[in-house]
Amino acid sequence: MFISLGKYGLLKRHTHFWAIYVNQPLCFWKSSVKAVRYLHQFKQIRPIQQVNRKLKRSRKSAERKDVDAKLYMRDTIGKISKLLRYSTWECAKEELEKLCIRWDSYTINQVLKTHPPMEKAWLFFNWASQLEGFKHDQFTYTTMLDIFGEAKRMSSMNYIFSQMQEKGIKIDAVTYTSLLHWLSKYGDFERSVKIWNEMNDKGCRPTVVSYTAYIKVLFDNNRVKEAAEVYKKMLQSGLAPNCFTYTVLMEHLFSSGKYKQALDIFSKMQEAGVQPDKATCNILIEKCCESGTTWPMTQILQFMKENSMVLRYPIFLKALETFENANESDFLLRQVNPHIKDEIVKPFVTDRELILNLLKQQKFAAIDHLLIEMIEKETQLDSSTVSTVVEVHCFHSKPKGALLAFDYSSKMQISIERPAYLALIGVLSRMGSFPKVVAIVEAMVTARITLGTYLGALLIYKLGRARKLFYASKIFNLLPDEEKNAAVYTALMSGHFYSGNANKGLKTYKTMREKGNSPTLGTYNVLLYGLEKCGKVHEVEIYRKEKSMQINESFYNVFSMEEKVCDFLFGGKM
Repeated sequence: MFISLGKYGLLKRHTHFWAIYVNQPLCFWKSSVKAVRYLHQFKQIRPIQQVNRKLKRSRKSAERKDVDAKLYMRDTIGKISKLLRYSTWECAKEELEKLCIRWDSYTINQVLKTHPPMEKAWLFFNWASQLEGFKHDQFTYTTMLDIFGEAKRMSSMNYIFSQMQEKGIKIDAVTYTSLLHWLSKYGDFERSVKIWNEMNDKGCRPTVVSYTAYIKVLFDNNRVKEAAEVYKKMLQSGLAPNCFTYTVLMEHLFSSGKYKQALDIFSKMQEAGVQPDKATCNILIEKCCESGTTWPMTQILQFMKENSMVLRYPIFLKALETFENANESDFLLRQVNPHIKDEIVKPFVTDRELILNLLKQQKFAAIDHLLIEMIEKETQLDSSTVSTVVEVHCFHSKPKGALLAFDYSSKMQISIERPAYLALIGVLSRMGSFPKVVAIVEAMVTARITLGTYLGALLIYKLGRARKLFYASKIFNLLPDEEKNAAVYTALMSGHFYSGNANKGLKTYKTMREKGNSPTLGTYNVLLYGLEKCGKVHEVEIYRKEKSMQINESFYNVFSMEEKVCDFLFGGKM
């Protein structure tokens, strides 16, 4: 069907459209975070301040200063991104306010495009809106919309879009394309079609990327004839297909078993001056592996050999397995990928073995890439493997990878093991990322994995000493009633006293008594010290007498493990 449309522009030479690295079948972007935003983001030109024409500089000097400015901004944006990733919002906000930079749309957008955690991105977006002299524009709004789309927050994405409409922010092809892509990807095909129609009705001219994205949406929903009409319309509008357009067409034809027609496009796109890239070849090879067909694969491999391209490692393994199943030689495949030796290939037959070997070699970036791919493809790993990934990342102080593995386990509903949870809590606590610590504890409780008396009390105590009582209280409330013993209550009480809130400290003590938990020597130490510190002289005398009576009564009692933990943590003598 698409071959017959070639006269409209298949053989025309055309300018090369800006490109990103394509890496996924049925999707022309490496990962959802790099999705439509990177695929079709118009180049945003940073506002340039007027320069005094009287200042004469040599061309070399000007070029050097331009390079220095670009490097400075790149480093600054990288620094801001790390702040948002690895610091609490409170700490990040303080550091942001200290930065002596000009906060304009370009800078804000570049920070958002580094894709910090979604919650931090939204907090940063709102913080920026309150800056004096700054106003969000189509670029920052569209990037924020894309972040919500990637995170499957459809309601938040729709809210951003409605805000753009209400505030009169320009809505261009980039915004519409991002919106229709995410709507279709997460199941709302009908609204995706409505967005496309709205874009055309309002006179917003689609770009080649918009057409390509919509064609893919139609293919993914089995609307082949409609996709052909859209493709024809694109050619008639004077837009020439780019590499991504051809990739989408060939991918569909490969999925339909029309290999000859697809390879015809593969050949003719080169005649039209568009060279298939590494990503295109990887996508088509993977499609051949899914169907078990080797003859089209051989032609693509020959092209890759001639153009010094290699396969991604997971695709190489699939291709190797396909040739083995077909009882055909894999000689050409190995010629294309000479960097992959036999001793490297043989041990890997499953994703689990591949990940464990990469862990052994400490190839953390490769593991992160695989996990992102597995999340998108909903590939299932066992609990032990995911737990090992979390623990090794934490051991090597790689919190980003550890959290990625944790997110994978949450999305795939895999319950990781207790040591992995504890390793995450440890590394996140040291980073001061307390909201994530609370999230980990909540996941543990949901999975019915006990935090333990010692660790629970110690965590609450440390948060209290760091004046993070909000998070200490949240963790206390998350714990099941059977884990709220004297040690845990005493830890929370310590936090209240340390913050100077004697009333809440006393209230916590009384609640503990009402729940049937007997105070220990450590509890009284915390209670009396806290009351003295807060100037509660009368209460100090009352509870000092109570402490003496309690010690006399419990002299011959056998202490429970929880009581021993409480005394150990809070200075009691056994």
